Amino acid sequence: MNVAAGSVDRLARSAARVVGRDLVADVPRIALGGLPITLLDRAATADLMVEAALSRIPHDRPLIMTSANGEVISRCRSEPRIAALFAKADLISADGQPLVIASRLIGGPALPERVATTDLFNDVAARAERLGLSFYLLGATEDENRKACESARARFPLLNIVGRSHGYLDDAALERRVAEIDALSPEILWVAFGVPREQEFCARYARSLRNVRVIKTSGGLFNFLSGSRARAPAWMQRSGLEWAFRVAQEPRRLFWRYAVTSPHAIYLLARSRSLGSSVTAGGHP
Repeated sequence: MNVAAGSVDRLARSAARVVGRDLVADVPRIALGGLPITLLDRAATADLMVEAALSRIPHDRPLIMTSANGEVISRCRSEPRIAALFAKADLISADGQPLVIASRLIGGPALPERVATTDLFNDVAARAERLGLSFYLLGATEDENRKACESARARFPLLNIVGRSHGYLDDAALERRVAEIDALSPEILWVAFGVPREQEFCARYARSLRNVRVIKTSGGLFNFLSGSRARAPAWMQRSGLEWAFRVAQEPRRLFWRYAVTSPHAIYLLARSRSLGSSVTAGGHP
């Protein structure tokens, strides 16, 4: 048995002993820009998701995992409503290289790496394929969602995607979709509505999804999986310049957003020591 297979098998054996939210209770975190960001690398984050998905102990709601970048840090500081939504998450990962760079400059424990949701999806899918865990993909347009699903199935032919749906649903249709998802009982639900709609979804519907083990908010994940949006070159990602690549791709939609939030985020990250954490993951601001 190779090392990777052994690691996955150990996850399967240990999961039955752990309640999902107990997995994150002792996860180390660092306060960055007022948010408690987990100090796990990508592989450890994927392992944690899989452990939670494998748990068969009864629970009142899924484990809620979300991500933060500079824009999220800025908006949480400026908009208490959004900060309150992020406070309901059990774990917040760093999906932005500026957060990694800031953690190394302010002293204390540093983030090991960026946990980009697009990369994390592939890590978790590879584990899920081996263990027989199931996914549901919710969000984006019908065309984007369908292509993302097709891409995932092509790359991971044994992955069990039990269902999918676009995200352009009115309240009544979304209620029906939530009931459908719960009946299908996917272990992991990937929700790609963007901030703050995906956090609002978690706050409103998590307790109606008791047959789901993990919800992972996913932002633009399906756009990347479908191939409609290109990722920045690796050197730009490592340098914290992915935002510039995205602005070049979609200047009308993103220029003013980043023009406002990026300087504010840099200021907040620089003040991380004095800000501490104004949001407690899994609790309340």
